[in-house]
Amino acid sequence: MPTRVALVIVTYNSAKVLRECLDSLAAAARGVELAAVVVADNDSADDSTAVAESVTGLPVITVGLGRNAGYAAAVNAGVAALDLDRLDAVYVLNPDCRLRPGSIAPLAEALAAPGRGIAVPHLVNPDGSLQPSLRRMPTIGRAVAEAVLGGTLAGRLWRLGELVTDPRVYLRAGAFAWATGAAMLISVPAWRQVGRWDESFFLYSEETEFCLRARDLGWTTWYEPSSVIEHIGGESGTDPALAALLAVNRARLFRRRRGRLPGAVYHAVLLFGQGVRALAGRPVARACFAALLRPSRVSRA
Repeated sequence: MPTRVALVIVTYNSAKVLRECLDSLAAAARGVELAAVVVADNDSADDSTAVAESVTGLPVITVGLGRNAGYAAAVNAGVAALDLDRLDAVYVLNPDCRLRPGSIAPLAEALAAPGRGIAVPHLVNPDGSLQPSLRRMPTIGRAVAEAVLGGTLAGRLWRLGELVTDPRVYLRAGAFAWATGAAMLISVPAWRQVGRWDESFFLYSEETEFCLRARDLGWTTWYEPSSVIEHIGGESGTDPALAALLAVNRARLFRRRRGRLPGAVYHAVLLFGQGVRALAGRPVARACFAALLRPSRVSRA
């Protein structure tokens, strides 16, 4: 009997990319049973919901949150619309993903191994190049390495960085602390035990918190390179406001998990790294530095 999978796609003004995502699903689901496709919309001002409702040939359900409640809230609302008793796994997906044919089945097969609660694919950019998506456990030492060397270089050298940037690592399957939340297949048993995504983060770090909470309970996040997805990617690297929110949430999560003193040190290291880059005239770094100085002023909207 094929694995029964439902998708939860979170949208916010996503009409331009949603159609291609939905069009890729039928071929991507070869080898599994696609039980439902929930499009959870954060009160889009465009035609995101209309695009979803116009699709034929897929079991699409639309869920409107009535406001921009954040990514985690939309994931939770989408899962709440499903009958988990009839499913084996839930695939949380960004609308700017285009799935390759047969790409869901390898993730479902990966979850068949005991202890694996989350499976993530190999992400590529629209030009086919690698999109680094795997992460090591956040530590103060890794934050220092990234502040001094930069994330790309630190991620290549001796596992110094949190972000895995060495292309050779992406050639083989394995367990990681967490991964980008753009595409994440979660087993129903893991979802039931780990619980809902933490809505306090609004955007960014909610997938980190979920993976690490799952890890605390004994569930592994497993990377499967035979499953390939094209991901256009967000704007957190170029949009100052989004980058600021990411930086603040990163510090908040570390403090929450490790305590006030380690959290303060980690926050200071992030502040130092962004400050050095701000002095070099980088607008995104200036926004992150200002946000880390006064995190309470960072907008969630």
